[in-house]
Amino acid sequence: MTTEPTIHPQVRIGHVHLKVADLERSLAFYCGVLGFHVTQRYGTDAAFISAGGYHHDIGLNTWESLGGTPPPPRATGLYHLAILYPTRADLADALRRLTRAGITLDGAADHGVSEALYLRDPDHNGVELYWDRPAELWPRSATGDLQMFTRPLDLQGLVGSAAAGS
Repeated sequence: MTTEPTIHPQVRIGHVHLKVADLERSLAFYCGVLGFHVTQRYGTDAAFISAGGYHHDIGLNTWESLGGTPPPPRATGLYHLAILYPTRADLADALRRLTRAGITLDGAADHGVSEALYLRDPDHNGVELYWDRPAELWPRSATGDLQMFTRPLDLQGLVGSAAAGS
C-alpha cells in the first residue's frame, strides 16, 4: 500500500470568498455586526474584509450572484465558515453583538475542544463563531486519542463568565 506524504503542519486556510446577493447587506452583517473592517472594495461588486489588518480573511462578491437566492436544502456547497476568536471573552462579545442586532442562533455547542455559536449570514451561509480551549484541556481517552463531543452550550454562562473575567 502506498502512503502519500502528509501536508505540512503549518498549512492554514487563508481566506474564504463568498458569493452574496447584496454586497451592502453582507457588509452590514460582517462589518456592522461582527466587527470586521473593509480592506479593499471593487466598486459595487466585491469587497475584502479583515480582522487585525490581514489583506483579507473574507471576500464578498456579487460577480455570479447579484440578486440571487440561497441554494435549496439538500444541495451541495459550503456547510459553514468558521471564525476563530482568540478568547472566550471575545466569543461572549460576539454573542452580545448578535443579540443586539437581533440575529437568531441556529445552535450553540460545547465540543470539549471548543465552544461554538452557529448562525446564518444574510445569504443563509452557515457561520460558526468559536474559540478553542487550550490544547492541554482537550478531552482525551486513556490512550491519548482526542474525544470531541457535542453538548449544549450554556449561553448565559458564556456571557456571565466572560463578564467576570474568566
